[in-house]
Amino acid sequence: MLFQVGGQGARPTFFEMSAAQQLPASLRAALTYSIGVLALRRPFLHRVLDYEDEFFALLMLVLESHSLRTTDASFSESLYGLRRRAVRIRVKKDNTLSDSSDVIHHSGLEKYQKRLSVLFLVVLPYFKSKLHSVYNKEREATLQASLWGHGDERFDDADYFSEERGSLIPTRASDVEVSVRARLTKRFQKFIGIFYPWLHAGNEGLSFAYQLLYLLDATGFYSLGLHALGIHVCRATGQELMDTSSRISKIRSRERDRLRGPPWLKALQGALLSCTYTMLDYAQTGLIAAVFFFKMMEWWYQSAEERMSAPTVYPPPPPPPPPKVAKEGIPLPSDRTICPLCSQKRTNPSVVAVSGFVFCYACIFNISDAQLH
Repeated sequence: MLFQVGGQGARPTFFEMSAAQQLPASLRAALTYSIGVLALRRPFLHRVLDYEDEFFALLMLVLESHSLRTTDASFSESLYGLRRRAVRIRVKKDNTLSDSSDVIHHSGLEKYQKRLSVLFLVVLPYFKSKLHSVYNKEREATLQASLWGHGDERFDDADYFSEERGSLIPTRASDVEVSVRARLTKRFQKFIGIFYPWLHAGNEGLSFAYQLLYLLDATGFYSLGLHALGIHVCRATGQELMDTSSRISKIRSRERDRLRGPPWLKALQGALLSCTYTMLDYAQTGLIAAVFFFKMMEWWYQSAEERMSAPTVYPPPPPPPPPKVAKEGIPLPSDRTICPLCSQKRTNPSVVAVSGFVFCYACIFNISDAQLH
C-alpha cells in the first residue's frame, strides 16, 4: 500500500493505478479551463469549446497511440513508470504432489492489444461523454416539460401570420419537425434518457468492484477493460526505462529510412517528422506543466476577485464630543463609573437605549416610573 514509483515489486499500488486513471480527467478540466480563459480575449476559441469532446478525443488519440507504440503503456501510465504486459497463464504440473498450479508469465503487447487499448482509452470514453451530454439535455427537456407543459412550439418561433393575406399559414418549420430524422432523434434521446442511468450505474459498479478486488489483492486486473484485453499493468524496471529511449530512436530511424522521393521532398518530410517528434517528446512535460500553470492562474485570479469583491473595512469613526449641559440640567461626572443621578458608584449598570447614557438601574427605573405616573 506504499506509493513506490520504481520501487520493489512489479505490482503497482492502488494509489498509482488510481492516479494514472484520474489524470486524463484532470488534464481535460485544465485544458478546458485554459481555453475558456483564452476565449475571453480570442472569441474564435469558442469553436473549440463547442467541439470539446472531439478535440480532446483527437488529442488523446495521438498521445495514447504514440505512448503505446513506444513505451507499451498509456499516456498517464508512462508518467508513473508503469508498463502494460500481456498475461500468459500456464499450468505447471507437480508430479510429487500430484496437483497443478497456475503460473502467470508476462510478455510484450501484441498489435491487436495496442489497438484495442486505444479503443478502451479513447473511443469508449468519447462515446460515454457524448451519451452523458445527450442524457443531460433530455433530462433538462423533461424537467422543463414537467414545469411548463409539453408545448414544443413557441409563439415567437413560428411565423403564424402572412404579411400579404394576414391569415394563418403552415410553415416549413412544422414540416421539418415532423420529419423522419427529427422523430428518430427524439426517440434516440428518449431511449438514452431511460437506459443511460442503468448503463452508467452498471459501469460504475463494475469499476468499483474491480478496484476493491485489486485493493484487496484478489485480482491482478484494475478494470474490466484490462481484464477483457488480458493485460496486467506492471512497474517498469530500471533497464526498461533505459531501453525506452533506444527503442524510440530505432523506430524513428526506420521511419526516416522509409522516406522516398526527390531530395527536396525528403528534406521536407524529415523536417515535418522532426517537428512531430519534438512535439511528442515534450507533450507529456508540456501538458503536465500546463495543468500546474493554469491551476496556479486559477488560484491567482480567484484570490484577486475575492479581494476586489470583499467589502472595504474602514476604521471606526471617532467618538462624538460630550453634549453641552443645559442651564437647569445635571452635568455628567468626569468619572465614568459614577451615576449622574445619585452621584455614587453605579450598581447594576443599565443603559438607556434612547440616549446611550448609563445609570444605576434603581435610579433610572424610579425616574421613568415617576414620569409614567
